[in-house]
Amino acid sequence: MSTVNELNDNFAIPGLLAFEEIVGGLLIARITSAACTATLFLQGAHLVHWQPGSEDHPVLFLSERSIFAPGKAIRGGVPVIFPWFGARTGERTDGPSQGFARTAVWDVAFAAGFGEDLHLTLTLGPSETSRQLGYDNFRLAYELIFGRTLSMRLSVVNQSETPMAMEEALHTYLAVGGVEHARIGGLGDTEFLDKTDHFSRKRQADDVLVLQGETDRPYLNTTATVTVDDPIFGRRLVVEKRNSHTTVIWNPWMEQTAKLADMDPEGWRGMVCVETANAAENALTLHPGEAHTMEARITVEPLPGVEELASEPEQAGEHAQSSLFERAPEILYAGDEGDESSE
Repeated sequence: MSTVNELNDNFAIPGLLAFEEIVGGLLIARITSAACTATLFLQGAHLVHWQPGSEDHPVLFLSERSIFAPGKAIRGGVPVIFPWFGARTGERTDGPSQGFARTAVWDVAFAAGFGEDLHLTLTLGPSETSRQLGYDNFRLAYELIFGRTLSMRLSVVNQSETPMAMEEALHTYLAVGGVEHARIGGLGDTEFLDKTDHFSRKRQADDVLVLQGETDRPYLNTTATVTVDDPIFGRRLVVEKRNSHTTVIWNPWMEQTAKLADMDPEGWRGMVCVETANAAENALTLHPGEAHTMEARITVEPLPGVEELASEPEQAGEHAQSSLFERAPEILYAGDEGDESSE
């Protein structure tokens, strides 16, 4: 693993990209440009903050009780899920929930500025942990483009001589001013598994989804763009994707949030997960030498006609965050034990 000095010597770009080591030894990349600010942990290649320069609020939700420690998953941002989604199933059931990639330390492979944008690539290969779990011959590359739009591209190659079964997700926590007011579009007339109802298979009848309680839904066989209309923040978040056939919508609501030690009791009000994935019946099998790339792209658009709601004194807005990384550096250094088995 590279040291912070080696990373800055090899990849830092003055005024755009710098690497830091925080308490506990975790390494982070900080991106600052006219187009956006962003923060990414090398552990898990975990993006925890992205905010276009034109926005008053960050686009990604980050729990104020997130744990920043070696080997601990972070609550919020964009966890990279591989090679299984949720609990491992099949012939083997060992290993951490959501796979091993989200807590592994990734290597920086490339960094360059193009206009206002920063292009950053990280890679992950086999480790002692992955080999013990049966993944010995693979390679991951994670390419991110930070600008006024956020692009995330996850590539996997099977370097073994046998087929490799896998699931994957970019488990994106979107920040909203109040989840009860958010309107999620793009998933009408789409089948999903309702994990809050014993994985019952259902179909969403309405064009727009408004969450009214705990929601945990892998939508199947969909390549659709998803929008999140947020009248409190006065914006529309657009999540486009490529080579992904599963979209997961998740919010733990009040009761489940109370069970999460790494989540503020009111944190559920300020987030909704819109996950770009290939999971469940959309899981993949890569043949020897085969590669696969999945991509997600997030854009922020204005939402007109919401002045009356934007000025409403909404409790959720208090929890929906200004940037944690700008106002409270101490959040990086402390936190209670979280429930890593949860989304």
